[in-house]
Amino acid sequence: MNIKAWIQAFRLRTLPLAIASILMGIIASYIHEAFTLSVSIWALITTLLLQILSNLANDYGDAIKGTDNHNRVGPERTVQSGKISPMGMKYAIIIFSILSLISGLVLIWMSNIDFIKSILFLFLGLTAIIAAIKYTIGKKAYGYSGLGDFFVFVFFGIVAVTGSFYLNASYLTWDILLPAVTVGFLSTAVLNLNNMRDIENDKKSGKNTMVVRLGIKKAKLYHVFLINGAFFALLFFVSDNGLSWKAYLVFLLYPLFLMDLVKIDKEELPEKLDPFLKKTALKTFFLVLVFGLLNML
Repeated sequence: MNIKAWIQAFRLRTLPLAIASILMGIIASYIHEAFTLSVSIWALITTLLLQILSNLANDYGDAIKGTDNHNRVGPERTVQSGKISPMGMKYAIIIFSILSLISGLVLIWMSNIDFIKSILFLFLGLTAIIAAIKYTIGKKAYGYSGLGDFFVFVFFGIVAVTGSFYLNASYLTWDILLPAVTVGFLSTAVLNLNNMRDIENDKKSGKNTMVVRLGIKKAKLYHVFLINGAFFALLFFVSDNGLSWKAYLVFLLYPLFLMDLVKIDKEELPEKLDPFLKKTALKTFFLVLVFGLLNML
C-alpha cells in the first residue's frame, strides 16, 4: 500500500475548513450554554470522515470523467496519476461511507434525541454521504451542472452548524442561521476559488461550474459578495445576542480577507489563484477558532 498516495488522496489541507463548520456550531452551543463535549467530539469525527469521503470521491469521479488531465492546474490527483487504481479508490469510498455512517449513528446516540428526531438526523447523514459521493460521480454529478456552490453552502453551512448546535442543545433558534451563513459563504468562497483556478480546463471537460457559467469577472464579484456576506452575518449574530465587546475583536481579522480580495481581483492568470484556496480555508478556520476563544474569555 502506498501510504503517501493515500494521504495525498485524503487532501489534508481541506480538513480545517470541515472542522470550522462543526466548530462554529459548537461555539454557538457554548454561547447558548448548551455545550456537550461528547457530542461535539463525535460531530467533529463524523465531519472529518465525510470530508475525506468527499475528497476520495472527487479524485475518482474527476479521473473517470477525464476532467483530471495534464491541463489541470491544481495538485496532482492520485487516480489520474496512477498512484491509486480506480478499483482501489472505489473500495476506499465504500469503506469511508461505512465509517461515516457508523460515526454518524454514534453521534445521534450520544445526543440523546428522541426516535423521530434520530430518524431525521439519520436521513440527513445519509444525504450527506450521498452528496459527498455525487459531487463528481455518476451521470448526473451535481458538480458538473453548477450546483456545487449550493450544496457546499447547505452542507458546510446550514446543516453542519445548525445540526451540530441542535445535537448539543436539543433545540434551535433562528439566530443560529447567521453563523451558519458565515461558514457556508466562506466554504463556498473556497470552492469558488477552486473553480476560478480550473475554469479553462473545466470548460473543455464539460464541467459547468458556477464560475464557467458566470465567467471570471462576475465570479470575482461573486467572491467579494461571499466574503463580505460572511462577515455581515457574523456581525449580526454578535449584535443580536448582545455578546461581550471582546467578541467584536474577531472583526479585526477582516483585513486579512480584504487583502486577498484585492490580490484576487488583480490576478489575471487563473492558475495563480491556487495559493488562495489554502489561505482562505486556513483563515476561515482561524476566524472561527478566534471567535470561539474570544467568547470563552
